[in-house]
Amino acid sequence: MTKYPYDIKISIVVPVYNSEIILPELLAQISNALSGQLYEVILVNDGSADNSWDVIISLSKKYDKVIGICLARNFGQDNAIMAGLNNTRGEYIVIMDDDLQHSPYDISKLVAKCESGYDVCYAKYYGKKQQAWWKNVGSYINAKQAEFLIGKPSEIYLSPFKVIRRVIINSIINYQGSYPYVDGLIFSATRSIAQVEVEHNKRFASKSNYTLKKSISVFLRHTTGFSIVPLRIASLFGILVAFIGLILSLYYAAMYFRGNIVEGWTTLVLLQLIMGGAILMALGIIGEYIGRIYLVANKRPQFVVRKILL
Repeated sequence: MTKYPYDIKISIVVPVYNSEIILPELLAQISNALSGQLYEVILVNDGSADNSWDVIISLSKKYDKVIGICLARNFGQDNAIMAGLNNTRGEYIVIMDDDLQHSPYDISKLVAKCESGYDVCYAKYYGKKQQAWWKNVGSYINAKQAEFLIGKPSEIYLSPFKVIRRVIINSIINYQGSYPYVDGLIFSATRSIAQVEVEHNKRFASKSNYTLKKSISVFLRHTTGFSIVPLRIASLFGILVAFIGLILSLYYAAMYFRGNIVEGWTTLVLLQLIMGGAILMALGIIGEYIGRIYLVANKRPQFVVRKILL
């Protein structure tokens, strides 16, 4: 779904949420940074409460390379990105935020790295990131989570600013789950991944739309929506508790026969330990099956598009 009669080299997907003040400057910088290149910009309005959609309409009239997508409600950043990816036609697809903390002038660096033979190139920030301290802590936790759940190499930084080859995008958009995790889908498709150091800029205007509550929500969605590892942990925890219960059962039984414990107390403790461990183990096993069913059968839409400006 593109307005160009020729192939496009670069598609830029930008999820937009309450950024009416920033968007004009973002498009001006993209236009300057990619002057003379074949590109398109897909602005996905993710249920903004301000006038972001009206600004996107205006920008689509000013720049013939802008495509606007308006979602029916706020679906979340990864879902908005998926909506944009489904409407790209570029050979290299850029994903970046709408706040100008990711400089459009760095796009060419990331694309050049992919052109050298890599499927994906992440931006890695040098110096201090221009954001709240708790976001830096969240980034660290997210990185460790990704190492554990999706096998991310420790040296790769999962930046929201990245470039992906078309062949990988074609694989990613085949995912139909309700709660996509773009980085997880990337690592499911390829291990040919590089990174380029860039500067992390201050937000151009207004405050960040990401609150601590929203960040925690995203973390939990990524943890439970893309992997059944937590369920396996629950199963192992149940087995461990059951094993500890068995050891303690033997210990308390020995103490009982020595007459060192009040009568009746041992029986209650043993029953609680054994039954509690067994219940946790059973729930973990049941959860394993439910998790597999969930990953396959969840048919909730990733996004609902209300309007598209071509």
